[in-house]
Amino acid sequence: MKILHLISSPRGGASFSIKLGNAIVEKLQAANPGSTLTTHNLVETPFPHLEEVHINSFFTPEESHTPEFAEAIKNSNSAIAELNDADVIVIGAPMYNFGIHSSLKAWIDHIARAGKTFSYSEKGPEGLIKNKKVYIAISSGGVYSDGPMKAYDFTESYLRSVLGFLGMTDITVYRAEGLNVPDLKDIALDKAIESIAF
Repeated sequence: MKILHLISSPRGGASFSIKLGNAIVEKLQAANPGSTLTTHNLVETPFPHLEEVHINSFFTPEESHTPEFAEAIKNSNSAIAELNDADVIVIGAPMYNFGIHSSLKAWIDHIARAGKTFSYSEKGPEGLIKNKKVYIAISSGGVYSDGPMKAYDFTESYLRSVLGFLGMTDITVYRAEGLNVPDLKDIALDKAIESIAF
């Protein structure tokens, strides 16, 4: 098994999404001896936010690439190649202002490419990154999986939508939530880790 682990928290060792993501990876490795792991910290080594040169490089045929386009598209090509090579993708996604951290959004912007990871036909859109298992480790100060704040959760809904659009529909979400809620914060991470099952 080839595991790709993406980290998008700027909090380092204090991050609950990193701790939860690491727990998922450790359980995957224990269940699949001999598996390989590639880890990317998207905060420490960020993908650039899309600029005109990136977009132009995406929509220009490779044989017509200038040296500038060839350089601009490198991150995207590398990220898509890693996705295609992986069997399992583990994504750490702390909630910031009801959504994902900008480092994860930048990565998504580099992998979402017409003709490479999705296509359109008379039947509509088709995701091209298929046969992958995705685990998402979400952390949040409040409780967003249910209750009055559920409508404010654009983390899980966005990731399920955009990854599903690219063909990654087999998604399991684990949450460490209520991390700022007095009655929940001390047990939130342990409860999330205990819920991990394959």
